[in-house]
Amino acid sequence: MSLSDPIADMLTRIRNATRVGKAQVNIKATKICEGIAAVLKKEGYISDYDRIDDGLQGILRVVLKYDEEGQPAITEITRTSKPGRRIYASVDNLPTVLNGMGIAVVSTSKGVISDRSCREGKVGGEVLCTVS
Repeated sequence: MSLSDPIADMLTRIRNATRVGKAQVNIKATKICEGIAAVLKKEGYISDYDRIDDGLQGILRVVLKYDEEGQPAITEITRTSKPGRRIYASVDNLPTVLNGMGIAVVSTSKGVISDRSCREGKVGGEVLCTVS
């Protein structure tokens, strides 16, 4: 089965897994999904991720992060740019999520990075998703 939007599939799997309290979730491995997982790990929203070679496309195993009371680190994760409507933003027009308490994941010419890194590097790009 081919996926038309692997990013939306990844975000939905993470959203569903955090709602039921799963410790980890498996996602089909793509370069863009691996980039998003790297940003989520760097920003502290997930504990870890690793790529598992299954002889085909591969699988990303994402280890989710929870606090002491069992509340997930990711409270909301939404897709911004969709295949039918791409959302691009310059460095001046990047969205701020929860007044800086959340992040926007942006695909730039320097790779997939957070909105904070975009502002530091003065680059814009396609706003993939927002996480809070």
